[in-house]
Amino acid sequence: MIKKVIIAAAGRGTRFLPVVKAYPKELVPILSKPNIQYLIEEAIGAGITDIAIVIRSGETRIEDYFSLDKNLEKYLIETQKISYLDSLKQILTKAHLTFIQQPPNLPYGTGSPLLAAKKFIGADDFAYFYGDDFILEPTPGQLLSKMITKLDQYQASSVMAVQEVSRDEISHYGSVKYLDNSQYPDQMIEICEKLPSNEAPSTSVNIGRFVCKNEILKNINIKKLSRDGELWFTDALTKLASEGIVLTQKTENETWMTTGDPLRWLKANIVVALQNPEFKTELKNFLKTV
Repeated sequence: MIKKVIIAAAGRGTRFLPVVKAYPKELVPILSKPNIQYLIEEAIGAGITDIAIVIRSGETRIEDYFSLDKNLEKYLIETQKISYLDSLKQILTKAHLTFIQQPPNLPYGTGSPLLAAKKFIGADDFAYFYGDDFILEPTPGQLLSKMITKLDQYQASSVMAVQEVSRDEISHYGSVKYLDNSQYPDQMIEICEKLPSNEAPSTSVNIGRFVCKNEILKNINIKKLSRDGELWFTDALTKLASEGIVLTQKTENETWMTTGDPLRWLKANIVVALQNPEFKTELKNFLKTV
């Protein structure tokens, strides 16, 4: 049973400069909530309430956001606007948040947050989220719940969420190579990073959601960096796939959107706003005029 989740939030977010000079990219909002809050609500929706957020060394503003502000609450009570904090207060009552500063001596890459969180993870199995990836779903946590069920059902070593993209887009992402004639559903053997579209083994791409048995940690080694000098979690996952069972879980009525650059972040805002009854009609009318 997965009881812990680690959220990677230690990147610089340079594509969002200059605004992220003032605060981390994970606090850039999608509508009225920061991206990282949606991720935490996703974990809670799947029944995971022990949550570690791995932040950059010296960073305090994400922790500040998830802390009580008595002066603000007093003002909102007096002005009858306290309901604006409802979604945030629900997180603070339902989840236990741990903030872990990633040591500056660890290499850049998606593997390092897990090394920073090793003490938090201990001997437990865990879920791992990339902080840039946003999942739009009818019920928060439903994709993650399906992944956890699949991990248990097939006694897999890991389950990775994937989404199908067009063949034209696949060169921008890591594509999944599947094992032919496997006795397990959607068993992967490799993640092939950013191959030309005619060489990509599939159009399934990693969308930054993983559930893992603890054994994967042995494959994250700072002495084995990738060719670009970075420490990639997907390299550890590919190695695990050569040793055990790594499955994928495709999105169904969930939609993955990356928010790692301004254009895709803007698209995510528009999609979320169009699903909000308060903004839908006016936004649609506005978009017709531009």
